Amino acid sequence: MPSTADNVVEVLSNTQFQTVYNVLSFALASMLATTVFLLAVQGRVLPRYRLAVVISAMVCLIAAYHYLRIFNSFTDAYIAVEEGVKGVATEYNLVKGDGFNEGYRYVDWLLTVPLLLFETVAVLALPRKTRSSLLWKLIPASILMIVLGYPGEIMAGGFDSMKTVWGILSTIPFLYILYVLFVEMTKASSTQPTQVGKELRGLRWLLLATWGVYPISYLLPQLGISGADSFVGRQIGYSIADVLAKCLYGLLIFKIARIKSADDDATFAAAEFKEAPSSKA
Repeated sequence: MPSTADNVVEVLSNTQFQTVYNVLSFALASMLATTVFLLAVQGRVLPRYRLAVVISAMVCLIAAYHYLRIFNSFTDAYIAVEEGVKGVATEYNLVKGDGFNEGYRYVDWLLTVPLLLFETVAVLALPRKTRSSLLWKLIPASILMIVLGYPGEIMAGGFDSMKTVWGILSTIPFLYILYVLFVEMTKASSTQPTQVGKELRGLRWLLLATWGVYPISYLLPQLGISGADSFVGRQIGYSIADVLAKCLYGLLIFKIARIKSADDDATFAAAEFKEAPSSKA
């Protein structure tokens, strides 16, 4: 199967095309559904926590828009060039002069990753000084991580290429973000209810697990997976990680907001849960 650089694949089999088509469609539907749900239920938490839930909805909405652009870019970039016996396309060729635009993902991440970190801090309702300190550490680092990753994304090559250099540079702010989330935020959230602390630990591990998929997908060419297989693997990895890091993450933010609302207000707890939860136990 002929192909050029890993980011400019000229030929996809029917199976490869349909796989990418379906995973992009799944991601788009997940983002839209989560956006609607979070906006519909944001009134089910106390006002001080609604900002975090609304931001979670914004993250999914921004991602849905970019997945629509990604989906359209993909379907416009490849056309069926051979028909099987039953009229089913056997392969898809890249349209000359056009191409699949991977840049949409990086524009999306540039907007949504800082918002993801912001909603994590916002839902804890920390003192203003502590909140500002965490945001000044997390958000610039997240922007730097994405900006440094993009040049490597559009390059081809193995371990001896500049792609690896950009990947290493992008990893430095990524590790710093993990440090802040796992060390400094643990200290900042030490006064949170017991159940909130448990959910926060789950959030951080979810971020670690899902964000860990991105560098693996990014490094597929260096791992010996090249051409169309690398392209398809990247789209699957990026899309599934996005759904977990945005949709599932947003639902967990909503869960934390509910727990904290019930812990703060016994009347709210009685109305929403019929009895006050034992989060302080």
